[in-house]
Amino acid sequence: MTMSSQPYRDAIRLIDQANSADPNRERWNGRDCAKELLYSERMSAWLEKLRPDASDLLKIAARAQHICRWMIPRSRYPKTRVGYLEWRTGLYSFHAEKAAAIMAQCGYDEDSIKKVKRILRKRGLKKDPDAQTIEDVACLVFLESYFNDFVDDYGDEEKIISIVQKTWDKMSPQARNAALGLKLQGNATRIVQKALAGN
Repeated sequence: MTMSSQPYRDAIRLIDQANSADPNRERWNGRDCAKELLYSERMSAWLEKLRPDASDLLKIAARAQHICRWMIPRSRYPKTRVGYLEWRTGLYSFHAEKAAAIMAQCGYDEDSIKKVKRILRKRGLKKDPDAQTIEDVACLVFLESYFNDFVDDYGDEEKIISIVQKTWDKMSPQARNAALGLKLQGNATRIVQKALAGN
């Protein structure tokens, strides 16, 4: 299927429609946005920068990375490391199944659906180029669009440094080069410099 295929256009439209229902809002460039819709647009934009030759399936995976995430809030799980990991693992399957249902509705075959589900479940990182690309894109979106606020809100500098280092470890060399070109602000810049001092 080509980029302009009807199933692809339908899938993106339905993913955006689902994410538009997010009750959480964010102001961006003078407009009031559903947070997960804005996140999905940022994922697509970074995918275009990293992989302008990306397949339709990879574009669908990027767009669906956080589909309907607000439906499974972090508060449902214990405020522990184990609780956090259970939440993240649950989200991976939730997003994969949401994307799969939309793709089936749009006429995608079972193999295509399985591929997108595998990517969204984070299977094959460092081995599957498509799964690694989506991980790279997610890391770059976090660093560019959410990290400054995360630093201001979180407060524990040592913990943030550890998070940056773990994020860096998950990224490919191409994504790391892209990250080094990001324009961060204030404390975020200093923390990233400290986190990467040994790299």
